[in-house]
Amino acid sequence: MSTNTAEAELKHGVSVFKKYRNLLEELTRKNIRLKYRNSWLGIFWSFLQPLLNMIVLSVVFGGLFGKHSEYIICYPVFLFTGRLLYDFFNTATKQAMTSFRRNAAIIKKVYVPKYMYPLSSIFSCFVTFAISILCYISVWIFFKLTGISGGANLTIDWHALLFFVPMFFILVFSTGVGLILSVLCVYFRDIEYIWDVIMRLLFYMVPILYPIQNINKSGDRNWIIYVIKINPLYSMIELFRQCVLYGMPLSWKLLLYGGVVSFATLGFGILIFNWKSDDLIYHL
Repeated sequence: MSTNTAEAELKHGVSVFKKYRNLLEELTRKNIRLKYRNSWLGIFWSFLQPLLNMIVLSVVFGGLFGKHSEYIICYPVFLFTGRLLYDFFNTATKQAMTSFRRNAAIIKKVYVPKYMYPLSSIFSCFVTFAISILCYISVWIFFKLTGISGGANLTIDWHALLFFVPMFFILVFSTGVGLILSVLCVYFRDIEYIWDVIMRLLFYMVPILYPIQNINKSGDRNWIIYVIKINPLYSMIELFRQCVLYGMPLSWKLLLYGGVVSFATLGFGILIFNWKSDDLIYHL
């Protein structure tokens, strides 16, 4: 493909996106409304649900991982920082994966750029994620003031202002993965169940419940550490903890790895989506 052709296609894609961006906003709002439809508490669940999950997991695993560990300042807050990013990735990719099936009737009748459906699903989950940050702030303040579970040791400095970096990385990464899964799910419906198993495995393989330093670095377990660090979610969760929990400069190695993998995944997702987008309607 020539440079002129590629540039023309890029300009066309940007112009189409601008033309339908209002539709993207409306689809995002619709997804948020549908999520909390017929719920008494409505969007307040975006605040309450992560809080309840943190309480349950802290009670169950706090005694196992939260005590006698020099690498954990306050276990409930440590758990919350990891769980927030994992929950967003889990929910966003699952919603994007099933977006074509949920909107099949509209797709068959009305022309809209098909990427609007997985994108709106991911963006609606990101809005919920952003609201959950308010819950995190409230939890941080509570443990800091009460001193429960080592909360008195919590500190904050200007590095916390960099929290948007890992949030942006995981949004880009989730978009790439979501585009790939949305295509695969049209052709292979079983991918929905396979992905659910993979996400359950990732929950325990990524250091959400425990610090990676707790893994014994003996020869027979070194491979576990390598597997964990290869996972892009590890770099994003660790970057988030570095700025909002530990108040330390972001690791340039994690920044480089997380950024490269995020944008590479997005690029691959766009390629796969563009390759198969015209055929999707025949398989819905």
